[in-house]
Amino acid sequence: MTMLRTPGRRVLAGAGVLALLALTACSGDAAAEGGDGSTGRSTGGSDAAEITLWLNGTDTPQALRDYLTDTFAAENPGSTLVIEEQDWSGLVPRLQTALTSAEQTPDVVEIGNTQAPTFTYAGAFTDLTDLYEEVGGDKLLPGFVEAGSVDGSVYALPYYSGARAVFYRKDHFAAAGVEVPTTLAELGDAAVALQAANPAGVESYSGLWLPGQDWYNGIAWVFTHGGDLAVQDGDTWVGALSEPEAQEGLAEVQRIFAEGTKAPKDADSAEPWVPFNNGEAAMFSAPTWARWSIDLPECNKGVAPDDESEEATALLAEQQACNEEKTGVFPLPGLEPGTPATVFAGGSNIAIPAMSQHQELAKSLLRIMFGEEYQTMLAENGLIPANSDYASAMGDDPYATAAVDAALGAKLTPAAEKWADVEGDRILEDFFQQLASGADPATAAAQADDLITAALG
Repeated sequence: MTMLRTPGRRVLAGAGVLALLALTACSGDAAAEGGDGSTGRSTGGSDAAEITLWLNGTDTPQALRDYLTDTFAAENPGSTLVIEEQDWSGLVPRLQTALTSAEQTPDVVEIGNTQAPTFTYAGAFTDLTDLYEEVGGDKLLPGFVEAGSVDGSVYALPYYSGARAVFYRKDHFAAAGVEVPTTLAELGDAAVALQAANPAGVESYSGLWLPGQDWYNGIAWVFTHGGDLAVQDGDTWVGALSEPEAQEGLAEVQRIFAEGTKAPKDADSAEPWVPFNNGEAAMFSAPTWARWSIDLPECNKGVAPDDESEEATALLAEQQACNEEKTGVFPLPGLEPGTPATVFAGGSNIAIPAMSQHQELAKSLLRIMFGEEYQTMLAENGLIPANSDYASAMGDDPYATAAVDAALGAKLTPAAEKWADVEGDRILEDFFQQLASGADPATAAAQADDLITAALG
């Protein structure tokens, strides 16, 4: 397999991962003592047990969760899988607490690709190198493999990726006389023009729904103009938001904050389809699986959530067709027509915590998750699967095309071993909220750069 060579695996002493300092010693004791040691822990064998999987947010649909619990029970007689949903917000401190405790830790955990390097370096996860070839090998998303690897060994495997695209209301565009933008500058102009026209007649109307703390979308302007969040200077990572390329992109973002959105300045990227569905926005940017969350009032058929009848299924199909007729999707455009923007490559890694008492059962679950059926289900639900062999199951409709086009130029956050500290400290949320509130971009960037450099030092 091809991976970046990185320094040897070690426990970090940074503030954001301080809680993980006990982890390596604890897991080392368990390995030495085995299941009969004084700790009383299981050896991680395949004896029947209940194991826990942490999934974050609602990106994994219920049908996939049901498949995992049913298949795991069938393949591991006497054992059960419990799936617990975690909020993305505040995930890092929850992991710092849970991953140091054999009693609190999940047995398998989903973690954001931007958080994977920190916990991998800290020794939080089990070495999965022996599973790498079995679950896909070189077919697995390489950037995500690298994010979960240290010194040639794999500790966190890819789960899924989802590049962001822009969803829009066709009727709002037509009423405002706005065309689908072909460049990033045109997208800013479109947001401003739509908001000024306000075809929905709503006081809180946004041309583009862009909350002040939404750095996941905001950094696309930085990346597309050639900037970055942090760069490596020798052995040191330093903040890079003050660099000219980043400042050029941030100026465009601030214009949208001022004239193209009325989204709250103190809100994040969660559920942008809600104001869109309510007629409060002409556009929003999100991974393309958000298509399943679009629910315009004029299309809704009033089907009860628990109604699984044939009639309900038919009505839901009509509802989805109506939503997709009235809305459209396009990849965030780049600096020139025909080139996509460099968007943030959202998505997750999946790992087995080193403190899990059920290592073999956890590996059994991973084998199910990387099997053809589950990987295909991910793709059919608009998620770019970990194994590229199954990406074709996404189809060739506009949503799949937009996802693939966006993914071609997508970029991850810096692969710094302490990057989770930056996220845990909410440095980027605070920085973009300052921009949304009218702060001078250069001054705010200089302050953020100092905080990023300190967090990564």
